[in-house]
Amino acid sequence: MLKYMSPDELAALMKSGKVVGRDYCIVDVRDDDWHGGNIKGSQNSPSHGFLDKVDELVAQTKDVPTVIFHCALSQVRGPKAARIYSETRDILQTQGADKPHEVFVLRGGFQDFQAKYKNDPELVENWKDEVWGSGLQF
Repeated sequence: MLKYMSPDELAALMKSGKVVGRDYCIVDVRDDDWHGGNIKGSQNSPSHGFLDKVDELVAQTKDVPTVIFHCALSQVRGPKAARIYSETRDILQTQGADKPHEVFVLRGGFQDFQAKYKNDPELVENWKDEVWGSGLQF
């Protein structure tokens, strides 16, 4: 069963003094819709090739206790990638090859996060108003 994190919870985590890449990581699985802004410190791992690269992602993040996934709306791509990633890490943990970890999906995806935090440079980077400001929906 997937766990969800709200935009407010993620913002609080990001501002808590915890270190991205060590204490938590944010995986953005948007594809071409990634351009135009992203959550600060997130890494883009496009959904179209996610299954082929999940083992590589797990190897890069195996020491990170909290991993948050999202796409534009976190309705399909984000939850699917979170499930695949979580199952992969869970198997490794049962084999004694991974540490305890939690995997979350960002509720509302980048759409809800940017609507609330796009003007906060501690939370959103690479913002392009011409992509999001015109009301475009992905």
